[in-house]
Amino acid sequence: MKAPIALTILLCAALTACQAQKTSPLGSPSNAKPGRPNILLIVADDMGWSDLGSFGGEIDTPNLDALAFAGMRLTNFHTATMCSPSRAMLLTGVDAHKAGFGNMLEELAPNQKGQPGYEAQLTNNVVTIATLLKDSGYRTYLTGKWHLGNQPESLPGRRGFQRSLVLGSGGASHFADMKPAYAPTPDAKATYLKDDKRLTALPDNFNYSSQFHADELIRYLSEDQGSDAPFFAMLSFTAPHWPLQAPDNALEKYRGRYAMGYDKILDDRLRAMKRLGLIPADSQAAIRPPKGKPWNTLSDQDRQLEARSMEVYAAMVDEMDVHTGRVIEHLRANGELDNTVVIFLSDNGAEGHDLDETWPAEMFPKIRKVIDASFDFSFDAMGKVNSYVLYGPNWARVGSVTGRLHKAFPTEGGTRAAAFIHYPKAFSDGSINNAVTSIKDIAPTVLELAGVASPPGEYQGRHVEPISGLSLVPLLHQRTLPPRVLGHELMGKRSMRKGDWKLIYLPPPYGTNTWQLFNLTHDPGELEDLAQRHPKKFHELMTQWEQHAQANGIIVPDWVSGY
Repeated sequence: MKAPIALTILLCAALTACQAQKTSPLGSPSNAKPGRPNILLIVADDMGWSDLGSFGGEIDTPNLDALAFAGMRLTNFHTATMCSPSRAMLLTGVDAHKAGFGNMLEELAPNQKGQPGYEAQLTNNVVTIATLLKDSGYRTYLTGKWHLGNQPESLPGRRGFQRSLVLGSGGASHFADMKPAYAPTPDAKATYLKDDKRLTALPDNFNYSSQFHADELIRYLSEDQGSDAPFFAMLSFTAPHWPLQAPDNALEKYRGRYAMGYDKILDDRLRAMKRLGLIPADSQAAIRPPKGKPWNTLSDQDRQLEARSMEVYAAMVDEMDVHTGRVIEHLRANGELDNTVVIFLSDNGAEGHDLDETWPAEMFPKIRKVIDASFDFSFDAMGKVNSYVLYGPNWARVGSVTGRLHKAFPTEGGTRAAAFIHYPKAFSDGSINNAVTSIKDIAPTVLELAGVASPPGEYQGRHVEPISGLSLVPLLHQRTLPPRVLGHELMGKRSMRKGDWKLIYLPPPYGTNTWQLFNLTHDPGELEDLAQRHPKKFHELMTQWEQHAQANGIIVPDWVSGY
């Protein structure tokens, strides 16, 4: 797949003056009302950096690719290492430790419990962009994954979303059986909420998660079609989070597609990313993870299992694209697309864990004790109702391509995610930008595009943390951002990035239990520790880390998490 020749569309003198009839690269007739743009925020769950065709993948994703090729692809976009901290930063623009997600609820260490910043709920000292947009006159909708707390004050309705139907927990069956991805008992039900009220059963139109979330969002948009107010809509897919499942027709579409194995697909994606201009021509594939194995060393049975796992995963990404296309077509047909900013991202890197994780025998062994009795693990059931599949470290390496490791690690494989912004009416289209960007940047970007001021430290009589992300609007107009300093900590795994330099601390078995220093320009795979050769740079970044940890109230856990 080749990107079209990049076109430069000059920024209009003011967005409110740009309402003449026109057609976008996607062929959308525009009859948008004068005023602020709509915002559509699309979030994938655990999707790899290279899965979309526009990012080098072989999975069929024509709808997302059309948006990406007509917008700006962000090739150096970084998230938190797991979903809840990422989503907290996405909606607030502040560090996860300031928003209540210094750690995941499921992974809180004893010394973190009860401490400020470790509530595992969105706290009252942050305000979401949904709240700010609602209060400025936007309609606000959310469908899909929430996972930002289950206390009344942390639910979507109290956080700015006027209408919502969400999965409150981290993962669940993608079918209507409501089986949770992890639960204390086999008969537990996943937490689904409609306008903050818990559901005991899912609606009749819930056939598959991606279809249902798109259906609900289209319903909200349709019912309020006559409104003069712009909308902020968050389509928060639960795909392709485990357990990997997909409709039968999608599974059949990918049958046999991955028989050549993950090493061949990795090589293909690496070449495609170079051809698309997403990575330098001399880029190398990521080092094989500790549990990774060369494809040619696997038994025939293991090859079948690995190939089928990826077939299911690809079918999930394909379905996400199909149903995104339905939402985009709805906007196009109603003349809203040209006046809609579309932002797409994944919440972290590819998921590389598997159910046999044993270090140090925490999360996954606990899950396994419950699901072994309630799911079908046979080959024929893979991807179907009542099955439970993860695609593991070998395919996660394919998803990250050049980055070491995967979800839950502050290495490039865990934090670099696919992201793009589509709004050709107001900024250059067809471009690729390699500036270091953060998931915290989405909130100030949305607010600036909507013409809404971010609170300076107080909102409606209460203290709120000021946004620490940077608006990406300058990038959209071919300008540069200030130098970035990005710190991250989750479950004791830490990183500090300044320019091309990056400190990483990983406990065993994936790390050395010491801080290491890497230069990402020369070593994007984070293989050569330069701490001894560049002591001044090492101490400079260590000072930055200590300042970051103090400013954000970071409490390093007193145990090594099972994730």
